[in-house]
Amino acid sequence: MNSFSRARCIFTILCLNFVVSIVPGETFRAAPLFSDNAVLQRDMPVPIWGRAAPGSPISVEFGDQKMQTRADASGEWRVHLEPIPATSDPRDMILRNGNEPEIRFRNIVVGEVWICSGQSNMQMRVKFAPEVDALRPSVENVRSFEVKNTVAVAEKNDCRGKWVTQAPDSAVALAFAYCLEEAIDVPIGIILTSWGSSSIEAWMPRDMTDTVPHFKTIMEEFDADTGTLERIQSILDGPRPWPKRDDIFLRRQPNILYNAMMHPLVPYACRGLVWYQGERNTQSMQGMLDEPWYARNSGMLKYGPTLKAWIRRYRQEWGRADLHFMVVMLPGYFKPLESGPQLGAEHPATHSWAWMREAQLKALELPHTSVVNTIDLGDLRNIHPKDKLPVGRRLALLARRDTLDEAVEAEGPEMQAVEVKEDRLLVHFDHAKGLTTTDAGPPTGFWIADESRVWVPAEAELDGETVVLHSDEIQIPRYVRYAFAGKPEVNLVNGAGLPAYPFRTDDFKP
Repeated sequence: MNSFSRARCIFTILCLNFVVSIVPGETFRAAPLFSDNAVLQRDMPVPIWGRAAPGSPISVEFGDQKMQTRADASGEWRVHLEPIPATSDPRDMILRNGNEPEIRFRNIVVGEVWICSGQSNMQMRVKFAPEVDALRPSVENVRSFEVKNTVAVAEKNDCRGKWVTQAPDSAVALAFAYCLEEAIDVPIGIILTSWGSSSIEAWMPRDMTDTVPHFKTIMEEFDADTGTLERIQSILDGPRPWPKRDDIFLRRQPNILYNAMMHPLVPYACRGLVWYQGERNTQSMQGMLDEPWYARNSGMLKYGPTLKAWIRRYRQEWGRADLHFMVVMLPGYFKPLESGPQLGAEHPATHSWAWMREAQLKALELPHTSVVNTIDLGDLRNIHPKDKLPVGRRLALLARRDTLDEAVEAEGPEMQAVEVKEDRLLVHFDHAKGLTTTDAGPPTGFWIADESRVWVPAEAELDGETVVLHSDEIQIPRYVRYAFAGKPEVNLVNGAGLPAYPFRTDDFKP
């Protein structure tokens, strides 16, 4: 047997072991997301599902609704509750299956439910963000379900976790939930499923190999790597907690986080998904990874189309074309390259996260998406900045505007057009009412270039809702980049205090 055949054999055995482990006979039960203290999504159909003896009758009661069905030939069942208005009044959900003892879930409320996912900046605990930690005593009407970190080589239907009447222990998720609940006064449910240093490929279903070429290459190499498959099984069979080395190894593999930590959530009714991830996918272009497949096949330049394909695939999985995605832009951070030109954290031609932010903004090409601008946040040297409260506030504003149709300003100025006028560039903005700077000085972070493609800092001044740029070094400016750097110094905001989005008008390659 050659190495590839042996790898396929190992993979098949792992999958078979998985299937055996998830079929609990004919025991009547609901999916783990249904339990005491759960939050159901308001104002949309709510699927409830589980397992029972094949063909057995199932009924689900909640409030004044009673839905009935039968388990199918494989023992799976599902009903859909009609849309329910928000309520903080706790109610019971009662499940019945013939003569078996009823299942009763207590203290269930109805409100806004969001999945919060990503890597370490989503996972970052509240205690590490002092402004958010100070909110803990005043957080009310927020509940959470934290999916325990694990992996699986095939899609799982169950996950480990439980609903609790407490805010999530994620600084971003708690800040978001707090600000949203404070504004709309309904119960907020957060499903937290995140793992530090995980790539977007780790959260991708295997069948995305049909639509994302580099992911197909990744999965082919993953399946052929007998050492990786055997090590995964060995770690899962061993004791917990895992040693740090094994923990890092698991979370950096493709697909297997999706299988264990996202697929079991489908199709739980929710308003949408908050995605704070991308740091891992920047690293392959900076030579900081040791996995050969990753260094060859991923990186910032593939992230934009991959992100859009991923969003479309998740919507297909949930059966919801309007499942809303809020992407958190990577904040300011800069790590100099080990070799090559060292132009600094503010220079627009320095290799930096600017390209990843541009890729993240590609999500806006799809409907029902938002991108939280964090260009004024972050830490020059700390990849895990503490300023998570502004992220939560901006997420809540976008959720209110884009999913609840509230008339709130939720975005900072966005470049609408750039006009060339003699030796000046006039940058026109949308969302620019009250355009100003945070320090009453001239706008910063603008660089301009002519056909030589040499970037120089621009002298900038405000003219109503327009920024006028020029430089004595350039007679005929043609291109502008704003905040297109690792850690730019920026001060341009609108009247709502929201920062201007980074942009560039050139099509130069990095």
